[in-house]
Parts: sequence; structure tokens; C-alpha cells
Amino acid sequence: MKLPPGVLYLAELLPTTLLPSVVAYEFLSRVLPRLDLGIPPLPQWSQVLVVLLAQPAMAIILHIYTEFKNSRDAASRGAVTPPVAYDRWPGGWGLMKAMSKTEYPGDFLIDWFEQYGNTFTAKVAFNSTIFTIEPEYVKAILATDFDHFYKGPDTTRAGQSLLGSGVFNADDDMWKFHRTMSRPFFHRERISDFETFDSHTRDALAHMKKRLAEGYPIDIQDCVSRFTLDSATEFLFGKSVDSMSAGLVYPESSPLASSPAFVNHPSNTYVRAFTYGQLLMTKRGVFSTKWPLLEMWKDRVKPHRETADTYIEPILDAALERKKAKERDLEDGKRDEGATFLSHLVEATDNKEVIKDSIFNILVAGRDTTAATLTFAVYMLAEHPDMAERLRKEILDTVGSSRMPTYDDLRNMKYLRAFINETLRLYPAVPFNARTSRTATTLPALKPGDKPFYVTPNTKVRYSVFLMHRRKDLWGPDALKFDPDRFLDERVKKYLTPNPFIFLPFNAGPRICLGQQFALNEASFFLVRLLQNFTGFTLAPDAQPESTKPPASWKTAKGTQATEKIMLARHLTMFAKGGLWVRMKEVVTE
Repeated sequence: MKLPPGVLYLAELLPTTLLPSVVAYEFLSRVLPRLDLGIPPLPQWSQVLVVLLAQPAMAIILHIYTEFKNSRDAASRGAVTPPVAYDRWPGGWGLMKAMSKTEYPGDFLIDWFEQYGNTFTAKVAFNSTIFTIEPEYVKAILATDFDHFYKGPDTTRAGQSLLGSGVFNADDDMWKFHRTMSRPFFHRERISDFETFDSHTRDALAHMKKRLAEGYPIDIQDCVSRFTLDSATEFLFGKSVDSMSAGLVYPESSPLASSPAFVNHPSNTYVRAFTYGQLLMTKRGVFSTKWPLLEMWKDRVKPHRETADTYIEPILDAALERKKAKERDLEDGKRDEGATFLSHLVEATDNKEVIKDSIFNILVAGRDTTAATLTFAVYMLAEHPDMAERLRKEILDTVGSSRMPTYDDLRNMKYLRAFINETLRLYPAVPFNARTSRTATTLPALKPGDKPFYVTPNTKVRYSVFLMHRRKDLWGPDALKFDPDRFLDERVKKYLTPNPFIFLPFNAGPRICLGQQFALNEASFFLVRLLQNFTGFTLAPDAQPESTKPPASWKTAKGTQATEKIMLARHLTMFAKGGLWVRMKEVVTE
């Protein structure tokens, strides 16, 4: 039986922690008397004190030695350590408290970045952690110095009970396995097969029209999450899970909101487990390596993963049965009619846990990231009606009011792509990420005369594209303004072309998102169909749960936080807390 996280953590930690005390006790009680040095025996209380002090004394000695060793190594590389942020609480507890209570992405870091620069070191549960929003350093971590950084054992351990050995939680050979498995299914011919998108978009639009006809607003976030889940499962597994069949969520004020048929629908059970598991895993990150102490007797994440597995088990079982049938057909000389990602995965391994982990991870990517992009895109349509009309005009001029867009149509709609890029800039689906140094390395000097920053072994480097995308020195004085034209006018050559690493909504380097073009095509396709059918997007604050409306204190906050109409939250990806409730007008064609 597997031990609970907290018990396992202590079982691994105690032997090395107690070793100094054990050695001290053995020396005082057995070794010292045998040496016959003429020293009178120490009083018992003195022996107890020495035994107790042995642990902190050894910790101090090791700390001093490690600091000395790292200092010499840094000097030999001509490097310096990043500025150390002051935290009045020992071990970084002040930062951890701020991280756990954050109301807006990165709000707990903004003051420190302003005080210490774009890169600094802080303690998180006594572990040194580097925080950065510097494009050159992110470039090094993700690309140019890729071999010196990985997810790391601490990160993979924290994600094990949710992500298992899937691509988001894997390193080295297992990561390469998942990467190799996925790549063939994201070439142009596959990602531009829009029939799948169109089928599920039509389904979503029909549900929206029905709900609006009932007089209710739409939670766009809920709707597009179902659309992306259904599209992703059909694209990757050959069969949709049809989560849209549950219907769309009703506002809390409606008596239909708590309908047992809706609440207990299998897809909703899956989505709740999917979401809660990610939220709990994010909380683990706040406490760094010490998170198991908060789950002493029970893994709080694992039950949610098990619930999610019960939903995707039928998909896996069907794939395994198809594999057996294929083997029988091949024996009978029958032709294989094509492969899906899942069938390809099943062919590559018989390890059911590896397959389930891969499915779960690919659904995180296929559902959450594109759903986040579409949610915040509609948020911007509601906030900028002039841009919504301009975008709708481009769509109608290109494909008319009803024709399904093609791959070339989407490429020709420059404003559509700019609108999505600007959404990804201000509201990136993955606002924060991290890597861990395998060995000692450096982050490059930024300009002549500067020294590189020294990174000690096994140090977590956390970077935020959310904050980096909003830096005025990188994007211009209007960086906090939503303006798709920045991707069309002279600002592209001024800011983005010379430094492409200032814009990283899909990460970069060897671990860049394989589904980038798939996600862009899917989001573009949905927006085209949406704007062919609807206009006049407005927020519906009457349907937004009160607890998820921005508090009055936000009005005096820094940056875009002061102007937000919704609360942003995050787990593995960013989302609108309480949903994004909107009203819109259906376009009636003659």
C-alpha cells in the first residue's frame, strides 16, 4: 500500500535529519568514554543539549559550506547571484502567504520586481527560488540552455497524483516518448480538417441560441470548455465524449442551475474533478517541497484524478478493444482504416497507466488552453464593441454570413489573427511556469559590462509570461492597452521582430506546444462562426456570482487590475472565476 504524501515525506526526510543527533549520541555515550582522555563525563542534561543542537549545527555548517562552494563556483564563471528579496518572515513564509492569497495573477510579485529588477531570488519554504520576467533568461531556460533545465524531481513529485508520467510532468526519456507520439498528429493536413470543428461549433451555437431564447445569458467559458473538450476528444481519440449533451450551465439565480440531471451529468462530474485536481495541485506549488506536510494522511489530489479516470476509461477500453480487433483483422488480411492518436499510443505501449496519464495530459492541453483563449477573446469582444464590429466585418468580407472558413481563409484574416494574438498577450493561457536547474549554470549577461547570474544546482526558476507580456519597456507605453493593431503596424518591427521571446503564449524551445497551430485554428474557426451568428456582445454582471466580482479595492490597483470586470484565477491554466457571463444578439438572416 502506498504511503500518504506526508508520511512518505517524513519517512524519507527523518533518517538524514536525525543522523547528526545519532552520531552525537553515539560519540558521547560510546566513543568518548573509550578514548580515556581524562575528561569527566558530561552531565546528562549537557549530553541531551549536545544531541539536540547537533541537527541545527550541522545544518549551519552545511549551509556555510554550500554558500562558500557556490560563491567560488560563481566567481570562477565570472557570475554573480541575483538580488535577494527581503522577506521579514523566515523561510519565505511572507511570500508564501502572499502567493496563497493572491487575487490577481502576479500581484504578489509586482512590488518586488519594481524594487529588485526583473530577476531576483527569494525563499519559498526555505528553498531558494529565482523569479524572472526577463526574455533573455526565459530564452535560456527554454531554448539556448535547455539541457541545463528540466521539470525536476520536486515538480514531478508534486504533479504525480494528477498528471502522472504525462508529457506535462515528464522529463528525459518519458518526455521524449510522449513528444514522439504526439508530433505526427499535428501536421497541417490533420489540424486543418475543419469538419470536426464545424460539427461541434454548430452544436455549441445551437445551445447558445436556445439559452438566449429562454432569456438567460451565456457562460461563454462553460460553453467553449465543452466545445474544446468535444473537439479534442474526436480529433485525438476518434470519438467525442459529447460533453455538450449536458447542456449549458444556468445562472445561480435560476432554479434550473441545481438540476440533478445537469449537476450529476457524467461530463460535469469529470469537469469538476478535472478542475479541483488542478486547483489543489497549484496550492501544492505555493509550499514548494514542503507541500506533503499539508497532506499528511491523505493525498487530496488523487481522488479527483480517479474520478476523471472513470470518465475516460471507456475511451481507453474501446481503443484496447480496437487494437485486438485490428490484430484479428490483420490475421484475416483485412486493411487498417487509419489511426488516431489514442490508437497510435495503444500500439506503442501496453502500460495502461502511461496511456491514461497521456490521455489526461493531452486533454488538459486540448481543452483548457484553447478554452481560456476563447473565453478571454469574447471578454475583449464585449469590452471593445468597435473591435468586435471590425472583426465581424473582416469575417463577412472573407467568408460571408454562412460559409465555413477554410485554412486559407483563416490565414487571410489578418485582424482575426492579430485579435487572438493580443488576447494571448494580455491573457496567456499559461500565465506562470517553472523549470529547475539540473546542475550549476548561468543566465546570460544582458549587455556588455554586465555579469551573468549564477544559478545553483536544483534551483527552481519561475517565470511569468503574464507579467512579461505587460512590460512597457518591451511592448511600448501602451503595453497595458488591448490593441490588436500592435501586431499589424510598425510596432511589430519595433518591438517583436528584434526580440521574439517577449511573446511566448505557447512556450518555446524543444518543449514548445505541439498543438499551437491546432489551437490557433480551432480558436479562429470558432470565433468566425460565432461572429457569423451573433453581434452586440455585452457582459452580464447580473448573472456573475457576487463572490467572483472584482472588489472595490481593485479600482486603486496597479495596471489592468484596476479596469477588469471579472476576476482572473488560475490552476495549470488561467480562467475567469465564476465564469464569463455575456449576452449577445442573434443575427437573423432572411
